[in-house]
Amino acid sequence: MASDRIFGLVTLITAVAYLAAATQIQTNLFSGEYLPKLFPMLIGGVAAVSSLFLLFKPDPEPDWPAAGSWVSMGIAVLVLSVYAVLLTPLGFIVPTAFAAAILSYQISPNAKPAMIAGVGLSLGLFVLFKFALGLGNIVAYRIPTPAKLWDAISILIPFVGH
Repeated sequence: MASDRIFGLVTLITAVAYLAAATQIQTNLFSGEYLPKLFPMLIGGVAAVSSLFLLFKPDPEPDWPAAGSWVSMGIAVLVLSVYAVLLTPLGFIVPTAFAAAILSYQISPNAKPAMIAGVGLSLGLFVLFKFALGLGNIVAYRIPTPAKLWDAISILIPFVGH
């Protein structure tokens, strides 16, 4: 209940600021072009009305996941972040296989099926993207230089990345 009201208040403040910014859009009164101003004002109005519902009629307090679930979600976010960074220097197949295997292991903690799922998903998705969908810019694999690999990984380290 409190989380809904906090979110509703933040959304209301944002919607009012959005509406204030929308009123500053310059339109030509004589040509009848109101759409550049009208569309943002409609969005801000809908957001404001929605936030009022959250403020005055919040849902009951949600049941938050246990601590173990938060750790699993954190691991998944970390794996997907590293995957996104390593996709360019290593190509598609190797990072996708590792990411899919780790995420499969989180779903069902059995190492052998998770590795098979990772490799199968990686190869299957590569064939699907490259040949069935015709996305010709997908590179299967690359052997990066240590400098290019460090450039990619350093993005994840605060104050080191470019």
